[in-house]
Amino acid sequence: MNRAAAKQRVRVSAARLRHLIVGLLALATAAAVSACTTGEEHPRIVVTTNILGDITREIVGDEADVTVLMKPNADPHSFGLTAVQAAELERADLVVYNGLGLEENVLRHVDAARESGVATFAVGDAADPLTFRTSDAGGPEEEEEQPDPHFWTDPDRVRKATGLLADRVIEHVDGVDVSAIRAHADRYGEELTDLTAWMEKSFDGVPEDQRALVTNHHVFGYLADRFGFRVIGAVIPSGTTLASPSSSDLRSLTEAMEEAGVRTVFADSSQPARLAEVLRTELGGRVQVVELYSESLTAEGEGADTYLRMMRANTTAMANGLTGG
Repeated sequence: MNRAAAKQRVRVSAARLRHLIVGLLALATAAAVSACTTGEEHPRIVVTTNILGDITREIVGDEADVTVLMKPNADPHSFGLTAVQAAELERADLVVYNGLGLEENVLRHVDAARESGVATFAVGDAADPLTFRTSDAGGPEEEEEQPDPHFWTDPDRVRKATGLLADRVIEHVDGVDVSAIRAHADRYGEELTDLTAWMEKSFDGVPEDQRALVTNHHVFGYLADRFGFRVIGAVIPSGTTLASPSSSDLRSLTEAMEEAGVRTVFADSSQPARLAEVLRTELGGRVQVVELYSESLTAEGEGADTYLRMMRANTTAMANGLTGG
């Protein structure tokens, strides 16, 4: 091969190599753009409380990104949002929140997201809410009736909410696999049915005259209604932990406890038990304080990191606390 032919062959090989490199770079760029586009278009659901966050993730699976605003072991009545979290609400395809006044420091951000065009779903409003009477206004003659936001203490209502939440996801979140959402909701509904049956069996061991509940605030009205308990009262006669008991409230509660023969107070694990401890002084130290996971899930591995585990842990603690088991 002469020198000219060799040079020509080198030039052809170099040109082919350049074309190959350009082609590979184009493919890599297209793949990167596609990946970014896919990430941006992946549906986003933002949930306020961690209990609803767990339920939503069970229904949605991998069909959308689910962001939960409330941290483990937090108080839903008092937790707030950062500026970044507030912005996430307005970028969501769907915002899921409890409603009925539960997320007291967050509802204005939910309202702002709704006003900007984001679809929202108040699960508590759709769960056939109960009401309770509160003396926050200043005495029995001024009691007010308020909606009870703690619907999740009744697993039957959660099962109903599961189907309604699946409907909202399908209606408002583009790109999800409808059959997958339905399958997830049906499977989780069966687990909730099993939970209800297990709770009924667990509570069967609590005698009728011992089915009396005193809590640190009004939180188990739905459970009492579903499983045949009586709510004697609460240390804080309100549906929120942000209220405070008065001396007359405590006196009325201790009198009711004495009359009913109740010696067990159930206090939420996310709140200090100091309010319930007051009753020990009022009743001469003859009160047992049992902590429950009533309003927040725990961190993973801490005993109540899913709704199902939370309800089973609470049921066991309540049955044992009421029977001395």
